[in-house]
Amino acid sequence: MIVQVNDLPNFKNKALQWASSFDAICYLDSNSFDDPYGKFDTLIAVGAKAELTAYSGNAFDELETFRKNNRGWITGFFGYDLKNEVENLSSQNADYLQFPDLYFFAPLHLIVIKGNNAEIVSDHTNEVLKQIDQQGLVSQPATNEVRLQARFTKQEYIDAVESIREHINRGDIYVTNFCQEFYAENVHIDPLSAFLQLNTISPNPFSTFFKWRDNYIIGASPERFLAKRGNKLISQPIKGTAKRNKDLTADELVKQQLRNHPKELQENVMVVDLVRNDLTKSAKPGTVKAEDLFGIYSFRHLHQMISTVVCELQDGLSAIQAIKNCFPMGSMTGAPKVSAMQLMEQYERSKRGVYSGAVGYFSADDDFDFNVVIRSLLYNAGLRYLSFHAGSAITYHAEAEKEYEECLLKAKAILEVLGG
Repeated sequence: MIVQVNDLPNFKNKALQWASSFDAICYLDSNSFDDPYGKFDTLIAVGAKAELTAYSGNAFDELETFRKNNRGWITGFFGYDLKNEVENLSSQNADYLQFPDLYFFAPLHLIVIKGNNAEIVSDHTNEVLKQIDQQGLVSQPATNEVRLQARFTKQEYIDAVESIREHINRGDIYVTNFCQEFYAENVHIDPLSAFLQLNTISPNPFSTFFKWRDNYIIGASPERFLAKRGNKLISQPIKGTAKRNKDLTADELVKQQLRNHPKELQENVMVVDLVRNDLTKSAKPGTVKAEDLFGIYSFRHLHQMISTVVCELQDGLSAIQAIKNCFPMGSMTGAPKVSAMQLMEQYERSKRGVYSGAVGYFSADDDFDFNVVIRSLLYNAGLRYLSFHAGSAITYHAEAEKEYEECLLKAKAILEVLGG
């Protein structure tokens, strides 16, 4: 069933309100960003007619089997610690959220919105539309007052960055992504209202509201990890960040400075090389190329430097194997990739879990699209534990104080939602 939607914001709000009563929801919103690779403006997958929960060890193989048994749309996430299945790595840091490493579900109901048309895919389309129409609108509450704590003091963070730079000086690694966790214990939030508030403050092209039972991913990601369109793979790593200026002339200058900043260019070209190398594992020989290098994209609070790397998929290689070959995404690891992940396991103080992982979908035609889980709140309502991470790239030229400020800049929208 395809219906024309006259008031799209209200329809999406009501559809989310209706969906929130189910144990499994995946809501993906492009927020009207222009994306040549986007299949839709908004996707809402609701209810699980089949689901897979898996942990690092054999998770990708389990997903291959699940996918063969569920050939339509499926949605879900990959946790960062699947790195231990891809490479000979381990995770010893504490896991406070206790999310699985992988979760996917085949939805009972699917709503695909493009323009003003909403396609409802369900065995009960009329009932779905009726229940959505009957919903009241979800209001955004006053700012949540959450008492946040940090795993690092500012000085501890600065000391850790200086130690990491010593590894770079010795040639152990070239670049890494060092992340810190901010968290709150014994806390209650309204996840849906928090998402609506975050999506208003920071509307981004890969925004996510994901729920399975008492666990939530509330995301405002600007970054695409990997997409498949036909036989083409697309990755769009972000490296390079600058704070926006309210004055238009000054803001344009900020963009030019970002585009020509030696450190930001160095970070970006390093991750492009890493992504090119990852894609080579899945590509037809000679097809890996940078389609767009050092592109500057503007968001509500930030300008970001984003490059687009593409290739043609090898014949006979499964979509899931292509994801495994690139996982985790280079923008969240460093180079050399394995050495950087090993080193960050030593310096970081909590398990990343879904942060640095990916949320997205496989469509009925076997295309897929997954974001990078950044700028995201993770919440376990059963444990009453709330968490978000922020990270930045550490290179030889990194200044620890500025890297700390960049972490706070990236967390600005989340901090606003949480009242801090």
